[in-house]
Amino acid sequence: MRFERFSPVERLIEIHGHILCIWRPPDMEALIDLRAFEADERIPYWADVWESAIVLAEELAVVDGRGQTLLELGCGLGLPSLIAARAGFTVTATDYEEPALEGVQFNAQKNGIQFLTTRVLDWRAIPADVKAFDRVVAADVLYEEHHSTALASVIARTLAHNGVAFVADPCRAKAASFEEACRKVGLDVCKKKARRPLGATDGPAIEIYCVRHLARSR
Repeated sequence: MRFERFSPVERLIEIHGHILCIWRPPDMEALIDLRAFEADERIPYWADVWESAIVLAEELAVVDGRGQTLLELGCGLGLPSLIAARAGFTVTATDYEEPALEGVQFNAQKNGIQFLTTRVLDWRAIPADVKAFDRVVAADVLYEEHHSTALASVIARTLAHNGVAFVADPCRAKAASFEEACRKVGLDVCKKKARRPLGATDGPAIEIYCVRHLARSR
C-alpha cells in the first residue's frame, strides 16, 4: 500500500481491554510542508493519535452500531472510525489530507476491520452526494477559532434528524465558541465531564460535546 512509503511504526492502543495496532509515520515534523502551510494552513496533525481520539474511541466502543451509519470528520489515522466499525457501524472516514486516508485504510487492513470506507472531504465544499449519518464524530479539530463555525455547519449538514454527534476536544480555549456556533445553525449542545483516556494519569483532559438538532433535543 502507498502508506508504506512513510516507513510507519506500530503503536499499541488499548480500548476497553482490546488492543488495536495503529501504524503511523515515525516523525510528524518531517512531514511539514511550509508551502502547503502558507497556502492552506496544512500541518500534518493527522500523523499521530491524540488523546481526544482515544477518549472518543472509548465512547464509541461501548455503542451497538449495528444498522447505523457513522461519519468521522478530520479523521487523521482514524482510531475512532476503526473502533466504530468494529462496534458494527458502517463508517465513512473523511479528511482533507489524502495521506491520512491512506493511513486509515492501512490500519483497517492490518486490524482486519471491515465496513469502513474513506473519502477526501473539504468542509468548505461538501459534495451533494454526502448524505445524512446517524452519528457524526470528530476528535481534536477545533485548534483554530474559525474551525468552530466550519465544524458546526458541517455537522448541521451531515447529521440525520434523529442523530447525535460527538466532538472530542482537549479543553482548548479556541473551542469555546463551538457551542454558540452550533446554536446559530440549529443545533443543541451539551458537554460530558472532561476526562483522560482510561488508565491515564497525566496528559490533557478531554471534553466531549454531544450535539443534536434542536427539534430532536426538545
